[in-house]
Amino acid sequence: MPSPLRPHCLAKDRLLIWRPSLSQPRTTSWMESTKELYSTSLLVYHIYCDMNNIPDKQHCPISPNLLAAFLTSCTGAHSGSTLANYMAGIRAWHIVHGHHWSVNEAEYKAILEGASRLAPALLKHPCRAPFTTDMLDFFYSMLNKDDPCEAAIFTCLTVSFYCLARLGKFTVPSIKNFDPSRHITQAGYCPSHNHEGLPIMVFHLPTTKCSSRGETVQCAPQPTTNSDPQHALKNHFHLNPAEDTAHLFAWCHPILGIRPLSKMEVTKKITSIAKLYAGVLNLKGHSLRIGGTLFYLLNNIPFDVVKTMGRWSGESFAIYLCHHTLVLAPFLQSKPETLNALKNYLLPPVC
Repeated sequence: MPSPLRPHCLAKDRLLIWRPSLSQPRTTSWMESTKELYSTSLLVYHIYCDMNNIPDKQHCPISPNLLAAFLTSCTGAHSGSTLANYMAGIRAWHIVHGHHWSVNEAEYKAILEGASRLAPALLKHPCRAPFTTDMLDFFYSMLNKDDPCEAAIFTCLTVSFYCLARLGKFTVPSIKNFDPSRHITQAGYCPSHNHEGLPIMVFHLPTTKCSSRGETVQCAPQPTTNSDPQHALKNHFHLNPAEDTAHLFAWCHPILGIRPLSKMEVTKKITSIAKLYAGVLNLKGHSLRIGGTLFYLLNNIPFDVVKTMGRWSGESFAIYLCHHTLVLAPFLQSKPETLNALKNYLLPPVC
């Protein structure tokens, strides 16, 4: 029998509408995409509890033993990142309904690491290959800069690359889901300069997972390259004139008129062109962020500056470096001064 505590509702509403036996709901600031992601966690978790005859009152607050048993039951069918999302979703559900999360950080980490190790290798995504400026030049040669859609796509690629942004921040999940309050618009772009007159391209993201107030990303023009984001943006605006409230990379469809640029549209183009570029095995949307990071580090931009540009918080930037050998490789060659800089960043002196 379906539980009255878990009525039928939209996936994004499960976090709030699906209640523990005792609940004091609180307001949430998670993005819709995050709520939908966490909704899967709740669905799988409650199915597990129901199949194992675990009473509703024991679903929340969850005990470390129940959490470990649940995650262990998922190993073999899910990757480590999926298990991490499951844990995050269950934790968020506790927070929303005013329940204490009784799993301490050490237990949390140990349970997740243990479950992740048991995840099958086939479910683990290989590391994304980074975009490079040479690849952007190749895309420049393969895309028609006079075509409204392809001009928008190329501009999105260059801006994402040089801003160290996730592709999803500059695109929309689907055309029908464009929302000016959540997705960047043409009004969100503001060319500027510093006190010495150096040009800067500033983009305001209305909202992000880390901030409901949004974040600002920026990059500088690259006038000597084919991948110059400023030139690409001017060409895009010329081919695709639109109102300030339109999506930043909105393009003019020959029949349907102005439409926002979807992430799927961009990733499809990346996949089709990457097949023609020799030696690239796994080029994805996130490759832009990886490649942009490598680009700045190879141009001797300090680690802390790149970390700020990429909007990494805490120690996640160091973890990011360690997970991408191609980012670290140039710093592990016969350049002792560069290697020392890396050591000083990853292993700061103990006072």
